[in-house]
Amino acid sequence: MNKLNVCVLASGSKGNSSYIASNNTKILIDVGMTCSYIVNKLKSINVMPEEIDAILITHTHSDHIAGLKVFLKKYKTTVFLTKKMYEDIKDKINISSFVIIEDDFEVNDLHITLIKTSHDANDSLGYVVENNGKTAVYLTDTGYINQKNYNKLKNKNVYIMESNHDVEMLMEGSYPYHLKQRILGDYGHLSNHDSAIYLTKFIGNDTRHIFLAHLSEENNTPTLALSTLKEMLEEKNIDFTSISIAGQKERTEVIEI
Repeated sequence: MNKLNVCVLASGSKGNSSYIASNNTKILIDVGMTCSYIVNKLKSINVMPEEIDAILITHTHSDHIAGLKVFLKKYKTTVFLTKKMYEDIKDKINISSFVIIEDDFEVNDLHITLIKTSHDANDSLGYVVENNGKTAVYLTDTGYINQKNYNKLKNKNVYIMESNHDVEMLMEGSYPYHLKQRILGDYGHLSNHDSAIYLTKFIGNDTRHIFLAHLSEENNTPTLALSTLKEMLEEKNIDFTSISIAGQKERTEVIEI
């Protein structure tokens, strides 16, 4: 029986990496923690790092690629990234095997749909990963989600969705004004409120689980992120309770669909 396994290995401003696998193919989205951290978390779900078939890069900020250089040196995994992303890192990271992506693509039996995100990087993407009708969305590091992508994101099985900050905490916090404006802007990050609005538009009868991801340690709490989504679901009369918070230093459970 075909299945898709999804696990967030780490998520937050200090580093991000997620694992998605079908029966035949294993991928990582980003390698933003140390190689040793990623390897340990993979082994904790009985996956050996040399089994990873591909690494998909969302963008080249350090919290998404910090462990990539060492991981590639050890395991020579094929990296999928855009031309702009490659240009950003080619002089810093030796990528012996890579594929430049411009449109939707396949990794063995996984079909990958690109979702253009809005972030202050030279290029940035989210991904929808699909195998035989089983689907997982990875969408973080974006100031907003373009309406033209809504249909690509509706009624998927699993969502790894950014819920970065509580606006009130951010505005009252210690960040300098220019950084607050960057986070709140169209090229920043999704707030709890905006994330919850999008999720109520997207989830459907086939949705099995939501991971709230990329929470700010300074401008958010797991309790706030979760309560904001729950309140929005209740307001829209949506009965959905299978929600996890992805943490910075521990992996989530593995969701099998």
